[in-house]
Amino acid sequence: MSNFLNAIRPLAWDFFPTIVFAALTAMHVDVQWATAAAFSAGIIQLIAVKATGREIGLLQWAGFGLAVVFGAISFITRDPRFVMAKPTLIYFAIAVVMLKRGWMLRYLPEIRLKHGAGLMIGWGYAWAGLMALTGVANAIVALWFTKEWAGFIAVVPLVSKLAMFAAQYANVRHVVRARVTAELAAEAQLQAQAA
Repeated sequence: MSNFLNAIRPLAWDFFPTIVFAALTAMHVDVQWATAAAFSAGIIQLIAVKATGREIGLLQWAGFGLAVVFGAISFITRDPRFVMAKPTLIYFAIAVVMLKRGWMLRYLPEIRLKHGAGLMIGWGYAWAGLMALTGVANAIVALWFTKEWAGFIAVVPLVSKLAMFAAQYANVRHVVRARVTAELAAEAQLQAQAA
């Protein structure tokens, strides 16, 4: 379980402002307060990353930029339809960012890149697909099932991401372990033949 938590930590950190927004929305906090809290969380996150001397990831910049743009429009318009449609646009924008080949490689420990890089690239595209699908689902619920939107946005995006992460974690862990074991066995066999 500790390996799973260590693996999810970087991804949760990248989506921290979104998690703040989703949690506050689920608690029925006013959308403008939830947006302001997510925006503040994004600023704190960027400052923390810079203070530790690390590079700010593409997803962190994208999330922060979207929070600024859509947060400002939410405050100005106060239109609930815009607020309901906003996640669709955000999910589509994030899906486009996630189409960058290899964006997930930074989540794989360097020692495992040799055996898991291809898997992580494939999972990166799967994440882009999940984000686009979530955007489509949000648009459908916002337009045709408006009364159910708050429940949908509070549960479905988070649960789908957790399920995808669990599947990815199990797949990558299994395949990389099998590849490392096979490589060690092949090396042992070569050493035995050489002796």
